[in-house]
Formats: sequence, structure tokens, C-alpha cells
Amino acid sequence: MIEFIKRLPKAELHLHIEGSLEPELMFRLAKKNNVTIPYESVEELRAAYDFTNLQSFLDIYYAGAKVLITQDDFYDLTWEYVLKCVENNIVHTEIFFDPQTHTERGIEFATVINGIKQALADAEKQYGITSAIIMCFLRHLSQEEAFATFEQALEFKDDIIGVGLDSAELDNPPSKFTEVFKAAKDKGFKLVAHAGEEADYSYIYEALDLLDIERIDHGVQSINSPELMQRLKDEQIPLTVCPNSNIELKVFDSYDEHNIKELLDYGLNVSVNSDDPAYFKGYMNQNFINLYENIDLSEADVIELVKNSFRSAFISDELKATYLAQVDAAV
Repeated sequence: MIEFIKRLPKAELHLHIEGSLEPELMFRLAKKNNVTIPYESVEELRAAYDFTNLQSFLDIYYAGAKVLITQDDFYDLTWEYVLKCVENNIVHTEIFFDPQTHTERGIEFATVINGIKQALADAEKQYGITSAIIMCFLRHLSQEEAFATFEQALEFKDDIIGVGLDSAELDNPPSKFTEVFKAAKDKGFKLVAHAGEEADYSYIYEALDLLDIERIDHGVQSINSPELMQRLKDEQIPLTVCPNSNIELKVFDSYDEHNIKELLDYGLNVSVNSDDPAYFKGYMNQNFINLYENIDLSEADVIELVKNSFRSAFISDELKATYLAQVDAAV
């Protein structure tokens, strides 16, 4: 089964590029850019990846991002993830980036997007990997700050397919960002939002009804509302679930408590993704393998999860059909 998982072509729809910053690259860039990080070694840094909740992770996540300074740094960061895509047989990826994490430090928006964009362009040339870029607003900041970032993004509209919402969920509901998401929709951006990870399922309702999003990132708390479960099933709204992340951030105490199988069996459009894999102990294949080894996940379940990722991608129907045929061929 593990070899079967590795063999299947996959799409990744929930990946924070800053969250793919491996300790080795972090130390290398810190040295190059003369940035001090509060760890003496790669081993000490990895040992710090013992999170108690989302905020404890974000503290290290934002500290690590400080080493990213130049366009080449963002290229190198993205290229290392591209190589992980090759290793994990990810043939299409839609990556998140957090411009505010960088512009607040004085890094130009263009520096960030151009480094990421060039690496993804090279990935398609060299490996045939297709991709899209989604810009996320940091929900612990204000809507006014989100609007300022949105205005910067308009110059790069052709490079950014959508906008999302991430960072600390608790006490930062989707309703806080209603107007900026309306502006993004008016400009033709695809809309996604993190909701229902740590906060309750009411955040999912807000994301759907107030932000008018097309995909829910996480969404595992939907299990607590029969009415919401039925709506998600009827409308086939995608949930981009991140199992390793949910375990590492204590959304579930253990893998055998994870509800992805229950969501799938109910008929929801769920997929498997790696979120911040450098911090959460594994990329796409490892998330699948951990599920298989800890819950009753069948070969048919794996196939459905993989196909859901392509069905939910922001790509043409023709490309979806091509990728789904590749899955069938691999099976």
C-alpha cells in the first residue's frame, strides 16, 4: 500500500511555501544574510518543533521567515519544495505565500513574488509540474492592512490566482475580512480561507456566507454540525485537510482520532495536504502513509482523496481530465 501511495500522481492545494523552509536552508540563509536565529544547530531547531497549539508553531514560523531576504532566497525556498514535489509525485501544486510576513520586514512585494514565480516556472519547464500562487492575508492583522497588501498585489494580478486567509484563527473570524474579500472577488481572484481548524464550525459558515469562498482550508470542525456536513456534501465544497498538521498542533490528540475518514465516508470533498511540512514532520506521501498506518484507510479511499485534490484544483476541466486519467493509469 505504501508503494501504491507513492506511485499515484497527486495535487497539493494547501501548502505554505514559508512552511517548507527546512532547518538546513534556514541556517544557510541566516549565515548568508547575517540574520541571527535563536538556535545553535539544525538539531536544536528541529527539537523545538514540539508544538502545543497553532500559536506556538507560528512563533517559530515567523522567526524562521526572517532569513528570507532576497529574490534568490525565495527562489531557493520554492525550488527545494519543487524537489519535494518530484519526490512525492506531486504533479500540480497551488501554494500559499504570506506577503505581509515579508513586507512588514521591509522586503519588497516584488522580491517575494518574483522569486517564487521563477522557481515555479522552472519547475514546469524541467519537471512538467503545473502550479498556481495564492496570496494569504494574515488574520491577526487588521482588514486595513490586508487592503494595503491587496493594493500591492494588483500589480501582480497575472501571477496570483487567488487570495486566502491564514495565521492565528482563534478570535480572528472570517467576518473581520468581509470587505477585502469582496474587493478580491470583484477583481476576479479565486477565494479560499482557513476555517474550522482550531476555531469552531461557525468560522466555516462565516467563510462560506460572508467571504463567499470556494475552498475551505482545514474544515475538520465541520463534523460537529450535521447541517453543515450536509451542506458541504450537497455543494461539494472542497476541504483541504492537513493530517500531520492537525496532529502536531493538537487539533487531534492522535492519528487514530483524526476524522478525515469519517468526512470522506459521509461524501465530503476532502483531500490530503501537507500544510507546513518542514515543521510538521512530513510532506504529502508521509501524510498519506501516516493515515494508512493509523486509521482504516483503504486503497479506494486513497484513490478518492487523490482524485478529490485534482477535482478541487483551480485548473481547466481539460487539465483535470488529463490528471485524473493519469491517476487511473497509475492504479
